[in-house]
Amino acid sequence: MSGTVRRSRINIKVCHSCHFLSSSTSNTLNTSQTLYKSLDFHTHCSSSPDHYSAIIPRKFNFLQQFSPFPSSSSSTLSINSNERRKIVVGLSKMIKQSQGHVLKGFSQNFRPCFLVKTMKLLERREIAFAFFKFAFQDDSESVIRSCCVAAHLLAAEGLRMLAQDVLWCVIDRIGVSRSGDLVEFMWREHHGYETDFSVLDSLMRAFVNAGMGLQALEIVGRMREVGVRPSASGVAILFKLLLRVGDHGSVWKLFKDMIWRGPRPCEYTFTVMILGFCRRGCLNIGESLLHLMPKFHCEPNVTAYNIVINACCIRGRTSDALAWYNLMIERGCNPSSVTYNTVIHAFCKEGNMVKAREIFDGHKETGFFPNTIMYNTLMNGYVKMREIGEANMLYEEMRKNAIPPDGITFNILVSGHCKYGREEDGDKLLKDISVLGLLPNQSLCDISVSGLCWKGRLDEAMEFLMDMLEKGLSPSIIAFNSVIAAYSQAGLEDKAFEVYKLMECFGLTPSSSTCSSLLMGLSIKGRLQEAMKLMDQMIQKGFTVNSVAFTVLLDKFFKKGNVVGAQRLWREMERRGIFPDVVAFSAFIDGLSKHGQLEEACNVFSEMLKKGLVPNNFVYNSLICGFCNFGRLNEALELEKVMRNRGLLPDIFTTNMIIDGLCKQGRMQSAIDVFINMHQMGLSPDIVTYNTLIDGYCKAFDMVKADNLMNRMYDSGSNPDLITYNICIHGYCTSRRMSQAVLMLDRLVSAGIVPNTVTYNTLLNGICSDILDRAMILTARLLKMAFVPNVVTSNLLLSHFYKQGMPERTLKWGDKLIEIPHAFDEITCKLREKAHHMLEGAVVSGVASPKSLFLDFLMYITYDYFCRYKPHGETTKYPLKLIDRSYCGS
Repeated sequence: MSGTVRRSRINIKVCHSCHFLSSSTSNTLNTSQTLYKSLDFHTHCSSSPDHYSAIIPRKFNFLQQFSPFPSSSSSTLSINSNERRKIVVGLSKMIKQSQGHVLKGFSQNFRPCFLVKTMKLLERREIAFAFFKFAFQDDSESVIRSCCVAAHLLAAEGLRMLAQDVLWCVIDRIGVSRSGDLVEFMWREHHGYETDFSVLDSLMRAFVNAGMGLQALEIVGRMREVGVRPSASGVAILFKLLLRVGDHGSVWKLFKDMIWRGPRPCEYTFTVMILGFCRRGCLNIGESLLHLMPKFHCEPNVTAYNIVINACCIRGRTSDALAWYNLMIERGCNPSSVTYNTVIHAFCKEGNMVKAREIFDGHKETGFFPNTIMYNTLMNGYVKMREIGEANMLYEEMRKNAIPPDGITFNILVSGHCKYGREEDGDKLLKDISVLGLLPNQSLCDISVSGLCWKGRLDEAMEFLMDMLEKGLSPSIIAFNSVIAAYSQAGLEDKAFEVYKLMECFGLTPSSSTCSSLLMGLSIKGRLQEAMKLMDQMIQKGFTVNSVAFTVLLDKFFKKGNVVGAQRLWREMERRGIFPDVVAFSAFIDGLSKHGQLEEACNVFSEMLKKGLVPNNFVYNSLICGFCNFGRLNEALELEKVMRNRGLLPDIFTTNMIIDGLCKQGRMQSAIDVFINMHQMGLSPDIVTYNTLIDGYCKAFDMVKADNLMNRMYDSGSNPDLITYNICIHGYCTSRRMSQAVLMLDRLVSAGIVPNTVTYNTLLNGICSDILDRAMILTARLLKMAFVPNVVTSNLLLSHFYKQGMPERTLKWGDKLIEIPHAFDEITCKLREKAHHMLEGAVVSGVASPKSLFLDFLMYITYDYFCRYKPHGETTKYPLKLIDRSYCGS
């Protein structure tokens, strides 16, 4: 499939002479100096991956002619393409309104009066501020002072917000070291333009916007010195900054200052503080502030309650969230749609659909009627619980109550039918949407693309997306995200990036879902360095990167064994101010526990509790598993008690790990006691439970109890699997009871289970230690069963040569195996070294024993197999090139 996707590209040209704005009349521009817009963009797209690359518009610096400074690249860096376009439109209006003399005056010299007049004529604040950012190309002392005068003039004209923008831009440019001189100049010259409060308030807000909290606090101090009271809104934004950077000490000092000297804290002040502390993970402080509000004659509003309820839900404390929900109703504060949606979403996430439905139906008591978002949240919960029928009934109820469904509604329903229901029902729903015209073409396109992705028809989804683009229909980011996520999950990360580049060319800003999907695609293939580079690029471009993206990378670092990389990523996450959620903490604790970093895992667990997050069974199981695997069983048992005391019941995974830890220490009676207590807790032993106990008895050479447990397994209705049989066969071979091992092999085959290489190698190891006659009979049986050797087989035979005093045969066959790349490993090399040391000074007999000939026979079969059958080569991985110029928005 190939096609041509067209898009507008604007090249702005100006016809002008070298004498710009010179004419017989100083107040008008020559009509020949006209703006011409040329629409000329043409991008060719093909189904071939090489044709999806982005084409970047050619740049023409039209604006530079209006600057009083020589050509500079700083203005290009300070404004984006969208701002540049708006400035051009605004300047063209000025020219049409015969205000060219203002531009002429400003282009000749950086004068505050011309700058302010130009900004006023641009009318809209964002366009005026964009023009100032373009014009502010020099940070010399004279230009800085001119900017300060411009800020005074704007304030005098009643444009204080724009004056604050100008000061913010200047302060951000010159930095902390020069900001003191700016403050002094503004204060010294302000009397002819604005009041003390006006200039100091503007300076404080400018410092806050520039992220300079300490300097903003100094301005508040100067306000107190001159007898000016800060505004409540100004203090509130200062609270936001201080809380964002984690300066809690300054927050409390400022709060005390407000109480004693004013302005008195209001509802908005408390709401800002509650939000800031909750975002920093200090939920207990946020709750305390909510309780404190009535003492200052501030009744908590629905926004304050919603912040605390949401923070509780994020941390898995749904019971606390429900308590706050009930409290707000008792106090006469009616919940909003956000309140209902937050609590319903939390219960749906837990899988507690009964409680979610109860909250959903409770709106009737408060006189509130659910909206589309609430229906979508509950419907999504039913779909994730695979209750498609309930989701369909909710959709019918939605239509009956005249609640209009949106694209998300149909997205949820179609995905549910494709994943857990019947595809034909999903197709029927899509046809109904199309025929009835329930959605605009864009939403219908999004749903169609997503439906094809859910069905695994990725090429069709991509073809459909390209067809829509060719027809002039612009899919939203949802369609692109669906294709990117599907390609990433399928391991086709290069194709995912092709779609990403195409998406950027159409001016769509990547969402957090886009970033997470791309990172997952790279992480699945182990390309972690490229993933880190991509994440840095996205953060630099201002794209949304949330804790999900970090968690995806964190998990892959641990799976690759790169513990240091995972720890560095965790610190980077905190440095960037991204608050880890329960999932992120769980992944980090699990990774540390699996790699033996148990002390650090416990410290992170304690940090998780301090932040008010509620650990789930997965977190406790991760720590318990780590303690058991590294022989710290007493600590594992203690943690299980803590788990129970905190209201979490150990599940089958917890119990199996405890049993495994006891078996590894040979405490079989204690393991059986735990096994018996399982029934009292309402747990049923699974195949892992039985296999763990049987393995424990086999390693203790107690094959009688192993047989009894296997019989009990049959009685309970559980059938042994291949692992069960392999464990028993290994137990019999280790105890030199080869006849019983062969009987177990017969039972395995009779049960319809196909033996694997572990089965064969276990029996072969026993055969090599058995008497020769029976060994030859058993070998014949294995050969008839299509025995397939591997590297473990060759190492096993080499070890028997070595153990039975035949080092020369070990070296001979070891040398042959090393010639075949896939037939040896590190153990093979170690066996050769041991054999070489044994041969030094030893007398080698030239007579071959019958056992030697038998082992030679087995080794020859193994060697011949390796020579004839070579494994398929790995597919070549082409490194993904992340190029900045693929971002068309720059």
